[in-house]
Amino acid sequence: MPDPHTLNIGILAHVDAGKTSITERLLYDTGAIARLGSVDGGDTQTDTGAIERQRGITVRTAVAAFSVGATRVNLIDTPGHPDFIAEVERALGVLDGLVLVLSAVEGVQAQTRVLMRTIRDMRLPALLFVNKIDRGGARHEELLAEVRRTVAPNAIRMTRIRDLGTRAAAVIAEPLDDPGLTEALAETDDRVLARVVDGPPLTPAEVADALAAGTAAGRIHPLYAGSALSGAGIPALLDGIVRLLPPAPVVPAEEPRGTVFAVERTPSGEKVAYLRLVAGEVRTRQRVVIRRGGEEISRQVTSLRVVGRTGADRLVAGDIGRVGGLDPKVGDRLGAVACDAGTPRFARPTLRTAVRPRDPADAPRLHAALMSLADEDPLIHARVVPGGATEVLLYGEVQKEVIADRLAAEYGIAARFAPSRIVCVERPVGVGVAAEEFGRRGPALGRFWATVGLRVEPGPRDSGVTFRYETELGALPRAFHTAIEETVHLASRRGPRGWAVTDCRVTLVRSGFLAPVSVAADFRGLTALVLAMALERAGTRVYEPYHAFELEIPADVLSEVAQRITGLGARIEETAGGNTRWRLAGTVPARRLDAVQRSLPGLTRGEAVWWTRPAADRPAAR
Repeated sequence: MPDPHTLNIGILAHVDAGKTSITERLLYDTGAIARLGSVDGGDTQTDTGAIERQRGITVRTAVAAFSVGATRVNLIDTPGHPDFIAEVERALGVLDGLVLVLSAVEGVQAQTRVLMRTIRDMRLPALLFVNKIDRGGARHEELLAEVRRTVAPNAIRMTRIRDLGTRAAAVIAEPLDDPGLTEALAETDDRVLARVVDGPPLTPAEVADALAAGTAAGRIHPLYAGSALSGAGIPALLDGIVRLLPPAPVVPAEEPRGTVFAVERTPSGEKVAYLRLVAGEVRTRQRVVIRRGGEEISRQVTSLRVVGRTGADRLVAGDIGRVGGLDPKVGDRLGAVACDAGTPRFARPTLRTAVRPRDPADAPRLHAALMSLADEDPLIHARVVPGGATEVLLYGEVQKEVIADRLAAEYGIAARFAPSRIVCVERPVGVGVAAEEFGRRGPALGRFWATVGLRVEPGPRDSGVTFRYETELGALPRAFHTAIEETVHLASRRGPRGWAVTDCRVTLVRSGFLAPVSVAADFRGLTALVLAMALERAGTRVYEPYHAFELEIPADVLSEVAQRITGLGARIEETAGGNTRWRLAGTVPARRLDAVQRSLPGLTRGEAVWWTRPAADRPAAR
């Protein structure tokens, strides 16, 4: 039977809130590590990469484990920088719950709001932890009010603080029979409210059960406080993790089911998968089915290490394991995973850049290295473009800098990056049909011993490029069918206007070959040309990326700010406010995002709170 006391939790935070330091403290205080590392010292347990140590930020998901009594906790440390939000969201998909860390000094930041929205969207149970209570300028009561006002209306204080803002800062756990705790619970739990009104008073055990139920349902967010530096408040946080976050569910199944949420390479170059198993079990030398898109791949497990269980010979439901032999990509599924409904559709990267080696002789190695890095993030595509450069898709400029650092440190390649450009897409606006017979000559066609006819038409939003047949599947040898389908997906990366085509249905309506003359290369070459003609006849429209934004500003600058940001292309769709502060919400083209952000400090005396997230794209201005 799977261990019922396994928890898979994440630690999330805005940059510099102390997330990695909290992770280190949890591992140290539970005896999982013998020495407390530090971010400044570059010797933390989870930031193992040279780039992470140099920059002092987490850029890749890492997994560690500790135990509290009978409960084994797999702790997933995720990036805090907004350029790596896709990495954060993928990690969230395998969690049972999490801890969101805030700084007692900086308070609620824009990235805190982004993370909290993602947490709510995925309906994940979450505890809040206010770090740095021993720093000068630390706040608690004021910060609690800010948290309730901005990100968690039903945050419930679980600890009190003595000597706030001093090195002697200490934490005292709220007793479970405290009337204030029961009253806070009653605001979201009708059963607790009935007991508060009619009696008898709840026992401490009943309060604990109500806290756990409210946390699991996402109705409340217990808030703890402490210091990663001194360890104050960590025992109370550990107690909350074990008592309030729900354990990994046990899913009956005969075949193993799970998700690859991270990939790393061993010193020898082997790719190892971090796999969260939700059902069944996996053993070394077992054959498993990997599902990648619509493809099914059989692999044999060559190595297996269960995180947090030394010497374990199998991975069971609820476990996280490092699994070799899968040749994995992030997002791969084992078996028919039934828990995908809560997994969000990740926004596409909005930037692209061309990368060239400083030494032209390194071009093949550069492309191979970028393809390897792209395995760790399937949304960051890498492809060769005319001129010998490799194009990479990105979420932000910091990500570009990290890739450059990794190319130098891990592959010994010095690279040059072109200035980033906004990534647009093309969608067909009508139906286009094109066909070419085998053996036909033409200045553009050359000669292909193949017949290919394609129909192109608009597909549902966010459906990508789908390929279908109206011809009989047996009309062509399998290799020719494969050549046509693969070429459709490859050729659709560049549409008539130079951008990748998406949300498009491509149907094979005609096919033929001449044995034994025809070869797969004929179908690859002709398919690309026929698809281009069909897209031209269908017509395409270019769409550019947009970001949703929320902006809080002082009331006295509302008119000036609204005028400036709308002049830069922003669309204000919601407004709310009062005498002191106003909130604006809307959308802005990604290409104008930096200009809007740069204008805000001067217009608002530095008092603007700005939050953005990728939103649905819109037709580009002609």
